[in-house]
Amino acid sequence: MTEPNAEPACEPVAAAPTSPGAMGPDGAVPSPAVPAVEYRDVAFSYRPRRPFIAGLCATVEAGAVTSIVGPNGCGKSTLVKLASGLLRPASGSVAVKGRDVGALSARERARLMAVLAQSARTPPMTVEALVACGRHPHQGLGGRLSPADRAAVEAAMERAGVARFRAHDVRRLSGGERQRAFLAMTLAQDTDLIVLDEPTTYLDINACHDLMALVRDLNRREGKTVAMVIHDIDLALRYSDRLIVMQKGNVTAQGPTGAVLASGAVGDAFAMDICRHDRDGDGFAGEPRDPRSAECGYVLYPREVPREE
Repeated sequence: MTEPNAEPACEPVAAAPTSPGAMGPDGAVPSPAVPAVEYRDVAFSYRPRRPFIAGLCATVEAGAVTSIVGPNGCGKSTLVKLASGLLRPASGSVAVKGRDVGALSARERARLMAVLAQSARTPPMTVEALVACGRHPHQGLGGRLSPADRAAVEAAMERAGVARFRAHDVRRLSGGERQRAFLAMTLAQDTDLIVLDEPTTYLDINACHDLMALVRDLNRREGKTVAMVIHDIDLALRYSDRLIVMQKGNVTAQGPTGAVLASGAVGDAFAMDICRHDRDGDGFAGEPRDPRSAECGYVLYPREVPREE
């Protein structure tokens, strides 16, 4: 199904008219923002002569929270691994902030994007030591933390809300606390782009919303670009600016969350009917209702599968 406001695959999106106020002091029109991640005509296979992805095009826009959604095994985590350089495309290109991933060293990639992988192994170290690992791409040959590194570690722990656990063994933390500690490590990398691969796995519902609220706050207050692979459709719809929908190695829809939802692509991917639910009452302290706040949610109903006679 093609969504009404779809962005055509591998074709430039038409630019909106520029108002005089958006022009520079010399009257020049600012150039469009470089995508945080861009996949162009990407092909990839895990097995010889059995293509898993072919001709894939997708864009993670800079300055937005983008969720990648789709059924198990559709290729969501493969996109993350292609962007992080863990996998290489058979053809096509993957660029991070306009730079071809294949041409970057591991250190260069780590300075451009911080990746929180799914099911990260929990090491036997303190929270502070774990967060300090995020400074590795910025350290010299000696590997010692500079005053600037220590300041970045401290700021990351405070931002993620784990400073009070600095001396605790990471293995002793609850699931939500542990995930925040790993998120603090990614924040310590001090990159504009953060990629989270299934960050809410194994978290209870309160911890899920707590983590997603932190993600939104990082985007709004600090301008971080966040790309997430996420299974919880309600969370994706509440907290994302944009969606990329995948099925069987293909991108079936991408664009602003509302437009993609209205297209039916999300429901089609999961064979679900998705209904928005608004909580009664106004926003907190008289503020207008935010469609991505706890005042709004989504209920999913399985579609009836026709019975074979």
